[in-house]
Amino acid sequence: MVSKRAAVKLTANFEANLASIEGFWIEADAPQTYDRLLNVLLETVIPNLEHFPEMGRPFLVRRGQAVESQAAIERLKTRIGPGDIREYLTDDYLILYALIGDAVYLLSIRHHRQLSFDLEGFWPK
Repeated sequence: MVSKRAAVKLTANFEANLASIEGFWIEADAPQTYDRLLNVLLETVIPNLEHFPEMGRPFLVRRGQAVESQAAIERLKTRIGPGDIREYLTDDYLILYALIGDAVYLLSIRHHRQLSFDLEGFWPK
């Protein structure tokens, strides 16, 4: 019996993050590092999420320390509805993705040294 695979989709923000990462590595004269990231995404991350979409750690269960963080998390929970936002850590990158039904939406990718994600821009108000 073949299990159903989740459809993995890239958001415009995720693509913009990749373009920024590519620019950084080109400027650092290390384009092969970006190529390695693409290989990890294509050969490991996407296949893993297709087969095991719930493998990432739940993101929305976190409690922000600031009142503003707690309020932002509550707004996101309302906007995502029955879906979930999860985080996937690979190499030096943290990927946020939304799991909605049978689809995985790659929302953002950041190097582990980058500090935050702008999740407000993912859903219209």
